Amino acid sequence: MIADTLKVPYYAVIFTSIKCDEDNGYDEMSKKMVELVKRQDGFLGFESAREDVGITVSYWRDLESIKKWKENLEHKQAQKIGKKKWYKSYMIRIAKVEKEYSFFKNDMVYKVPNPAKTT
Repeated sequence: MIADTLKVPYYAVIFTSIKCDEDNGYDEMSKKMVELVKRQDGFLGFESAREDVGITVSYWRDLESIKKWKENLEHKQAQKIGKKKWYKSYMIRIAKVEKEYSFFKNDMVYKVPNPAKTT
């Protein structure tokens, strides 16, 4: 699904990773983090894909929201475990989105509702 973001500008956090071969509880923690981030103030949505390299792009209202998510205690614990058990390597990039445009064939919309638009 495609995240339904706010009008520009907003921010994108691009998390690119290479996982270890063993799951070691990764899937369970991933589901927990998805539910937690959905309640985080300033979170707009995310998109994710994984093959050999995983890429997750999360969208945020502002830099302060990103900082608060990074400092969330449960998220910090997941980060610590990730370095120890789940990832061979990862990189995080933060970018300001200043322009967007889209195409949806036959008026089909494949968007995940934006939590910030419902509040």
